[in-house]
Amino acid sequence: MWKQAAGGGMGLSEGSAAFPRGPRVCAVPARCVGVLVVLLVGAWDARAQSEFQTSSVYLWKTGPWGRCMGDECGPGGIQTRAVWCAHVEGWTTLPTNCKQPERPDNQQSCFRVCDWHKELYDWQIGGWNQCRPVLSRSHEKPQECLRGEDGIQTRDITCVQKSNGVLAEDVICEYFEPKPRQEQACLIPCRQDCIVAEFAPWSECSKTCGSGLQHRTRHVVAPPQFGGSACPNLTEFQICQSSPCAGEESLYSLNVGPWSACSVPHSRQIRQARKRGKNKDKEKDREKVVRDPEARELIKKKRNRNRQNRQENKYWDIQIGYQTRQVTCTHRNGRTAALSFCKQEKLPITFQSCVITKECQVSEWSEWTPCSKTCFDMTTPKGNRTRSRTIKQLPIGSESECPQLEETEQCISQGDGVAPCITYGWRTTEWTECRVDPLLSQQDKRRGNQTALCGGGIQTREIYCVQANENLLSYLNTLKEKEEIQSQSKSKASAAPLLSITFEITASRPVDRKLCTGPLPSTSQLCHIPCPIECETSAWSAWGPCTYESCDDPQAKKGFKLRKRRITNEPTGGTGNCPHLLEAIPCEEPSCYDWRIVGLEECIPDNEKPCGPGTQVPVVVCVNGDGEEVDRQLCRDAIYPIPVVCEAPCPKDCVLSMWSAWSSCSHTCSGKTTEGKQMRARSILAYAGEGGIQCPNSSALQETRSCNEHSCTVYHWQTGPWGQCIEDASVSAFNSSASWNGEATCSVGMQTRKVICVRVNVGQVGPKKCPENLRPETVRPCLLPCRKDCIVTPFSDWTLCPSSCQDGDVVVKKQSRHRVIIQLPANGGRECPDTLFEEKECEASPVCYSYRWKTHKWRRCQLVPWYVRQDSPGAHETCGPGLQARAITCRRQDGGQADISECLKYAGPLPSLTQMCQIPCQDDCQFTNWSKFSSCNGDCGGVRTRKRTLVGKSKKRDKCKNSHLYPLIENQFCPCDKYSAQPVGNWSDCILPEGKVEVLLGMKMQGDIKECGQGYRYQAMACYDQNSRLVETSRCNSHGYIEEACIIPCPSDCKLSEWSNWSRCSKSCGSGVKVRSKWLREKPYNGGRPCPKLDHVNQVYEVVPCHSDCSQYIWVTEPWSVCKVTNVDLKENCGEGVQTRKVRCMLNTVDGPSDTVEDYLCDPEEMPLGARKCILPCPEDCVMSEWGSWSRCSLPCNGSNVRERSAESLRQPDEGKSCPAATETEVCTLNKNCYHYDYNVTDWSTCQLSEKAVCGNGIKTRMLDCVRSDGKSVDLKYCEELGLEKTWQMNTSCVVECPVNCQLSDWSSWSECSQTCGLTGKMIRRRTINQPFQGDGRPCPSQMEQFKPCPVKPCYRWQYGQWSACKVEDAQCGEGTRVRNISCVVFDGSTEDVGKVVDEEFCGEIEPIIDGNKKMVLEETCTVPCPGDCYLKEWSEWSLCQLTCVNGEDLGFGGIQVRSRAVIIQDLENEHLCPEQALETRPCNDGQCYEYKWMASPWKGSSRTVWCQRSDGLNVTGGCLVMRQPDADRSCNPPCSQPHAYCSETRTCSCEDGYTEVMSSDGTLEQCTLIPVVVIPTMEDKKGDVKTSRAVNPTQPSSNQSGRGRTWFLQPFGPDGRLKTWVYGVAAGAFVLLIFIVSMIYLACKKPKKPQRRQNNRLKPLTLAYDGDADM
Repeated sequence: MWKQAAGGGMGLSEGSAAFPRGPRVCAVPARCVGVLVVLLVGAWDARAQSEFQTSSVYLWKTGPWGRCMGDECGPGGIQTRAVWCAHVEGWTTLPTNCKQPERPDNQQSCFRVCDWHKELYDWQIGGWNQCRPVLSRSHEKPQECLRGEDGIQTRDITCVQKSNGVLAEDVICEYFEPKPRQEQACLIPCRQDCIVAEFAPWSECSKTCGSGLQHRTRHVVAPPQFGGSACPNLTEFQICQSSPCAGEESLYSLNVGPWSACSVPHSRQIRQARKRGKNKDKEKDREKVVRDPEARELIKKKRNRNRQNRQENKYWDIQIGYQTRQVTCTHRNGRTAALSFCKQEKLPITFQSCVITKECQVSEWSEWTPCSKTCFDMTTPKGNRTRSRTIKQLPIGSESECPQLEETEQCISQGDGVAPCITYGWRTTEWTECRVDPLLSQQDKRRGNQTALCGGGIQTREIYCVQANENLLSYLNTLKEKEEIQSQSKSKASAAPLLSITFEITASRPVDRKLCTGPLPSTSQLCHIPCPIECETSAWSAWGPCTYESCDDPQAKKGFKLRKRRITNEPTGGTGNCPHLLEAIPCEEPSCYDWRIVGLEECIPDNEKPCGPGTQVPVVVCVNGDGEEVDRQLCRDAIYPIPVVCEAPCPKDCVLSMWSAWSSCSHTCSGKTTEGKQMRARSILAYAGEGGIQCPNSSALQETRSCNEHSCTVYHWQTGPWGQCIEDASVSAFNSSASWNGEATCSVGMQTRKVICVRVNVGQVGPKKCPENLRPETVRPCLLPCRKDCIVTPFSDWTLCPSSCQDGDVVVKKQSRHRVIIQLPANGGRECPDTLFEEKECEASPVCYSYRWKTHKWRRCQLVPWYVRQDSPGAHETCGPGLQARAITCRRQDGGQADISECLKYAGPLPSLTQMCQIPCQDDCQFTNWSKFSSCNGDCGGVRTRKRTLVGKSKKRDKCKNSHLYPLIENQFCPCDKYSAQPVGNWSDCILPEGKVEVLLGMKMQGDIKECGQGYRYQAMACYDQNSRLVETSRCNSHGYIEEACIIPCPSDCKLSEWSNWSRCSKSCGSGVKVRSKWLREKPYNGGRPCPKLDHVNQVYEVVPCHSDCSQYIWVTEPWSVCKVTNVDLKENCGEGVQTRKVRCMLNTVDGPSDTVEDYLCDPEEMPLGARKCILPCPEDCVMSEWGSWSRCSLPCNGSNVRERSAESLRQPDEGKSCPAATETEVCTLNKNCYHYDYNVTDWSTCQLSEKAVCGNGIKTRMLDCVRSDGKSVDLKYCEELGLEKTWQMNTSCVVECPVNCQLSDWSSWSECSQTCGLTGKMIRRRTINQPFQGDGRPCPSQMEQFKPCPVKPCYRWQYGQWSACKVEDAQCGEGTRVRNISCVVFDGSTEDVGKVVDEEFCGEIEPIIDGNKKMVLEETCTVPCPGDCYLKEWSEWSLCQLTCVNGEDLGFGGIQVRSRAVIIQDLENEHLCPEQALETRPCNDGQCYEYKWMASPWKGSSRTVWCQRSDGLNVTGGCLVMRQPDADRSCNPPCSQPHAYCSETRTCSCEDGYTEVMSSDGTLEQCTLIPVVVIPTMEDKKGDVKTSRAVNPTQPSSNQSGRGRTWFLQPFGPDGRLKTWVYGVAAGAFVLLIFIVSMIYLACKKPKKPQRRQNNRLKPLTLAYDGDADM
């Protein structure tokens, strides 16, 4: 309040000061009024202040808007927000404290977004705006710009409706997708100043006499960008002086202006002209009628008829008008003067005829044609529909051509009646037979015999394309026909609906492969031929007893002894025949059952005596012919064994052991020379005492008997292979032929085989020799394989004949069709047809109509209207230049009329409709047209000519006879035909010839023939004429190539040796391993099959488990010998001794141990003892038998069990003596005499294949071992007796990956030449991988395509010549014309070859198009500047495309090109009238980064040249940084004024060679003093005086001649007056040398020491080692 009051007071004082001062009487009332004003203002201000306080203290606050709520989607939603009143300090107050009118809304309508709005709204993203610099904190910019300035650019992003682009709220689009970023960082590159090239040389002087100007120009290389400085002046001028002018220089020039637009003569004037023309015509007609009235009338009628019948009037209406121009006389200062100042006899023509320009007019668009795709399918491409319009009026004299006459757009046929489109798919034939031979390596010996191969192989099939939905479409067509029939038939009330679609599965006809677009099915796959498992049999059993053929029907006495073997591995595949399993030997007295003695009871003495002779009753069982125990009742007919006589020894009797077991029979049969024997033996256990029975002699201790007494004649049934399965008539009713769908019912047949009786080692004998009841079967039923008929597809449709017409000589085309075998016949099925491919000739297609423009005669020459030209000189004569038009029609080649659109398409460019013409004036010279050139007679350097003659009155005029101005003969030299050939381009790849190839080194492996062998490579030949122009190669008698033989080396596979033999099994009992190996013989090369993984000695191993039968070799012992007593008691032969026995390792067979083998084959730990201590009982002692076997320890072996063995008492002792214990026990100790047994499984072997397989399915095996608890492998019977569970699988299938060689397709046909002409054309052929390599197969070669050069053909094109100089007829300056020609050039197809001109006939078939433009521009207007004019030069060539780069890296702003126009001044007085120099840029592609560097020349004195150079070598102005510019001047300050001084590179004064610097105290050069010079004379300089030293001035020429002597100048002082560094070095070297010399003198003069005397000098030899003595 106080402040406000003070303010009011201040206001008052100011206000009162504003009032004008009145008389003094009015002062008091005035003061009262002031007080009143103060009160009023204060009250108002107080109110305002209270209002201000209220409004400023309390404010309305709003919360965020809530979600848009509403029942419906769209704009009808409502959203709310919280609104409250708050104090400025933040606390909430009553709403009444805030102003109510200012209360914000708490509710508003909104757009409720739903999910389906996503299809209606989307973000519309605008393009990025220009990059703007970012205002950085530090406004100081670096002196040198390296990359640019950071900037920011923005873009507009709005939410819009997709359908109409109407703006919507951002929240709608944000509901589905976040708003894209609206700004991004960008880079404003460094400013780039304008860069210009160097100046061109100075032009010639503008005047040939007097004072003129000469100029030089330069062009812009790079435009200014990113705020760079503008381009400097592109032109420089200088005054030039020529010789003084002889006469007065002309100040005026005749200036021709541009032609006006073409005007149509006014109708009134035309009428007047016609009237005047008619009058003249009447007069002429009168004159002509007199001459030839009939001829004149005929010509008139013909012209009228032609005009009426002309067809072209509806396409063009040529109107010839006129155009004028101004001719003025111009002063050198640019002002116009009267024509009289320009003294010239003949003035330029100011009028000429012209054609009224008419634009092209076309009709409205026609209706769209029906869609080319008449079916419905979303997957295949859309169809097309077209519409067209016709030309109503062709353009005449217009630059713009007619618009497009045909328009095409994509379309889809839709609707109820639209059928689905035909779809195509791949089909495959059946797989061929599985073949293994492609997988064999080159060295595999099985390649010669491939019939028995099996295992993994490869098979192939063909693919073909068919119509996939053929059945569906035919069904729909049938359905449609039925519906039509039903709708037409009214008799039926209703028709049964078709509920299902039935397809008749048949083979579809093949179609063109190009119609199938899906992925190709595989054409090869791996397959497997099951390997035959050969029959494996067990060993022969022992021969059985003599039995009847059949015990059920025993006949006579014929019997057989049999031995058998069983099949251990059933055969599959292969021959399937096992060897015979039964062999028989005829025998006598057969029996089916017999008693077998299994043991003898105790010897019981006769008459119940305690000892002496007695008997032993045999223990027997009844057995059958197979040795199996049967019921004892069956042996009732057999002879029961009688008791055996024995001897129970009495005391003092000799005691013998029990007989040993009979040995193996020595022979398996008996014959004339062989007889089976077996032996047994016993030994003396105790000798007899006095009175006892004595021991027998040694022969009685052995016994021999015959065995295997049957003859060696062995018979067996031999079976032949099973014959072919033949259909059995009895079951033929069930037979049926195979159908294609695979549900075949195959018939039952019978097969037979031959069975004969064979005698071993003799051959076939009668069947009675073999047991009939064991005869194998000769007939068995079999399944006949299903008969498979050949299945072929129907023939494809005939390939299409050319539907369009054919140009020129029509070659008769052929059409073909084919079919594919999809199943080959088998098992007697129907054979395939012979013809799979048919072709026939097409009907002759119509010959194409070729179209041509027919040009009619030129109409009369039309001059400019009379009223225009009447004022010009010579206008009284109707002559001069004009225009004439002609009619053009479109014709077929046969002359028939055709629509003009056909010619526009096919007849090439439109002939000219108008041409300049000349109605000769009386003084003009007239000639005939030039004749054709005469023919050349073939002589090189000959001449050919052409002629013309004068016509009419011109023959009499002298000026027309001037052959220099008007030549009547033209000569041309005939070409000299001399041709030379030379090779061009690179050699092609080595290409194998097509068809049969001689393959190197017998490489006949599948696929090799395509890849290697002798081929040829080619190089193209080009033929040139004597002018180095390219011509057809046939001119050089060349077929276009040089051929050279080459070799593609054949791949050689890795070669390994054959497998070595298997090693012996590593264990003789149980499971071990056996190994075999191969080693590397030759590494692969040229892409052959790689080697398998080899070890460090280049070997590969195969390890398989093996199993050795533990009972295969056994220890066999003979009985113990008699105990040989060592301490002999003379009275009695008894006491301690030693006994021995033979122990041998023998091969164990079914017939028992047979052959003795090496001891190492038997288990050494199990070897029985060969000697032992023994006690020979005395005659009175008890004699015990050998100990029996130990009883088996009961498991487990825990130490609590015992085992025992027992012996029998063979002889009782005398009275008073007793027998030892008959039993012996032993504690069962683990791993000593008691063992646990368990199964053990080995590791899996490698995958084992059949010997006939390369790869594929194999078997991995492992072995089962029985292992004792001490780790020893034992016979499996130990584990089997315990009944241990076997849960392991011993075999499992496995797969060896097949080595599949890479299989390639055949080479494709050679492609079209990459270029139709030229030197660099290539033909390419490709091949594809049919089968990628797998495993260790041969990898694919890298070369999948080959190239071959095309024969060289010359390229021809039309090419513009150079523009002539701008020419203004009959005037000095103004608008003129310049012309150029087109010529036919030959070039080599490259862009660099500019071409060489040849005769136009070579370009006869080429459409005249130059630089892609059909319109030939051979004449154009140009301007010749008047003397004194200032004008712009022609545009320079476009510069190279340049990118914006930093350090060679493109910044992404695109390339730019520039061209410029320089200003040319002819008179300095008119400089103010000069236009600005011009600059034009355009974007470009394929730009390059260029760098600009300062370059400097070597110094010349104190200066050098410095310039800027672009990285491609172009010298420029601008582009290089000014701050990095090298110095161009290095002059010294102050200058070097002393004699013999010069300014050095360091900008200091130095002395010349031969002088040394003398410096002042401030470091500046005072003077250069002469250095003494030492002259060393050479051999030639015989007059040189070595003793004299003289001073030589180095700047003066030396008195010595060159080569007479050499002079060195030694300068010890530097430029600063100090000694140079080398002086110090020389001084130090001299000091060191001096010390060395002094030291050597001292050592040489020193007195040597005397050597010490030694006492034994004589005894020690002299050593040659130097000991340092001086006399040594």
